[in-house]
Amino acid sequence: MVELFKAFLFGIVEGITEWLPISSTGHMILLDEFVKLDVSKDFYSMFEVVIQLGAIMAVVVIYWHRIWPFRLAKANGIGAPQGLWRFIDKETFIMWVKIFIACLPAGIIGVKFNDTFEKLFYNPVCVALALIIFGVAFIWIETIHKGSRPKINSIAELSYYTVLMIGFFQLIAAVFPGTSRSGATILGALLLGVSRTVAAEFTFFLAIPVMFGAAVFKLAKFGLVFSSMEMWIMVVGLITAFVSSIVVIKFLMQYIKKHDFKIFGWYRIILGILVLAYFWLLK
Repeated sequence: MVELFKAFLFGIVEGITEWLPISSTGHMILLDEFVKLDVSKDFYSMFEVVIQLGAIMAVVVIYWHRIWPFRLAKANGIGAPQGLWRFIDKETFIMWVKIFIACLPAGIIGVKFNDTFEKLFYNPVCVALALIIFGVAFIWIETIHKGSRPKINSIAELSYYTVLMIGFFQLIAAVFPGTSRSGATILGALLLGVSRTVAAEFTFFLAIPVMFGAAVFKLAKFGLVFSSMEMWIMVVGLITAFVSSIVVIKFLMQYIKKHDFKIFGWYRIILGILVLAYFWLLK
């Protein structure tokens, strides 16, 4: 029961920090320092990535009507879509093409050098510095954009160049743990003139193939042989990540309609300083 409660905590932290631009990696490192799961190092390395599937499912459930491209065919008539577009929603299909393009930098470079990046940068000091630097960046970008109107106010308005640039910002998060995948893509989108709500939504949709691919990669690397306790730990983590993600995604979308991202920038800076203080000065 103690290990299942720990898995419950990890799932909640994953669900909350995956979608807020505050770095799930940084929080997982801190949580693992104080609440260690009684599992092997290899299992934990796989577990902290695979429970992201629960967070992904929250996006799928909330935005199903936006991300599912297939439609029932309609009878032909005046103005009715013809051919392929009778079965596939054109706007949704194009959105997925944009998501695929945005995935290319992390998919090509991030996956190839994933182990190297983890060895070089997956440590408390690098994570803390990434938290602080991107925290400052959020405060800076929101300050210079205060009062200005965004140039892009819907996913349909995103150009292929824009989504590719967002993809390179996502690559930064793949290289430097603590940057936050959602934080990097949202910040990149804001710099490119995308509205806060569109930046957040595109980040949610972009996470589906990226996080699914990362989870499958880790699971395949670990193998499908689990003890009964490991299986229960995985199930509890997935469910709690899913439920907490549902709550957090809805909260974030309501919050950014009236507020900016500065509070998350300040939070990142404070957390980064605490991480440095704990791992660098006190240990």
